Amino acid sequence: MKQTIYIILTTLMLTSCSSRTFNSKEELWEYINDPKNEYIHTKTVNGVDFSLVYKPTDILVDQELSGQATAKEIDSLRNKYREYLYFNLSMSKNNKELLSNVAGNKQQFGAMVNQLAFGMEQKIHFCTPKKDTVEIADYIYPRMYGMSGATTILLVYPKEKIVTNQEFMTLSIEDLGFYTGEVKFKVPTKIFKNELELAFK
Repeated sequence: MKQTIYIILTTLMLTSCSSRTFNSKEELWEYINDPKNEYIHTKTVNGVDFSLVYKPTDILVDQELSGQATAKEIDSLRNKYREYLYFNLSMSKNNKELLSNVAGNKQQFGAMVNQLAFGMEQKIHFCTPKKDTVEIADYIYPRMYGMSGATTILLVYPKEKIVTNQEFMTLSIEDLGFYTGEVKFKVPTKIFKNELELAFK
């Protein structure tokens, strides 16, 4: 009896920790964009819309691939990207980029450009439940010059620093001048353990 229970529990654990494979990036994005799967988190504070999306390794791999790729090339790219966690942070007000909302104030506009381009590591914090901060490895802020409906930043964190025995991490964004106060997202660590995969063909 004990052996049977052990086998059942082991099977359940292995099943819950296994990766999930998708046949197309459209299917994968559909899964990611479903809030119940906890890859995307959204909030609206004082008219500012925030969206945080965790991008699994294979999303980055797919973006770099062009045409047919060998299994060796795919594995090489997976090894390259799986050392880090990638998040897209999008922020908008009135369906416009943050900069578009301060375009009439030259001083505020210049300060925000500088903040977005060079100072977001001081405004965004990724912490464990014990308040230990994981330092950002890199972030990319592409200037869209009003051509986009949101300000989007790619955040990169070292995976080895993430405490996966904790249930969640907290990503917080300090007020960027829109009177939102500090905005926080609870990100479950299970999504880092069970990577979603693409069936590359």
